[in-house]
Amino acid sequence: MEKKLQMPLTEEMTRDLHAGDNVLISGVIYTGRDAAHKRLCELLDQGKELPVDLKDAVIYYVGPAPAKPGQVIGSAGPTTSYRMDAYAPALLDLGLKGMIGKGKRSAEVVEAMKRNGAVYFGAIGGCGALLAKCIKKAEVVAYEDLGAEAIRRLEVEDLPVVVIIDRWGNNLYEEGRKTYVESQSENR
Repeated sequence: MEKKLQMPLTEEMTRDLHAGDNVLISGVIYTGRDAAHKRLCELLDQGKELPVDLKDAVIYYVGPAPAKPGQVIGSAGPTTSYRMDAYAPALLDLGLKGMIGKGKRSAEVVEAMKRNGAVYFGAIGGCGALLAKCIKKAEVVAYEDLGAEAIRRLEVEDLPVVVIIDRWGNNLYEEGRKTYVESQSENR
């Protein structure tokens, strides 16, 4: 079932999202990869304010390519999410409600998601040029010195993602594997 979400991503909205749901995201989301996440967590450790408000926010794990003339942004495919796993629980505890990336997440991240009612969305790797077409505006809002890894504020329209892990910890990767194995056993 396809669902349309208008950001911000509230606690109430995450209750209606289940592992396997196809979702189109519109509104403001942020970008951030491991270097930016490290800096955000260092600020938290120092008791300082973050450069962006993460309450009910979604972070897209992406380091976009430079924009060509006439483009808002270059290719913007997802980055492997486990690289943010050391930092994600602290940001989830601040109110981050969604993360977009690719690949598995650690048990610690899943527990933090369950504790905070957050979701993990998967975007299809290798489709960066197509995903970039959903980005209508992009501006660097923090850590410009990080280049592609700077934090950007994106305005997106119908960005296609899939709920990989929902707020209850249901995991599409695990459920999909189990369903496949069961179907293979039945076909023997």
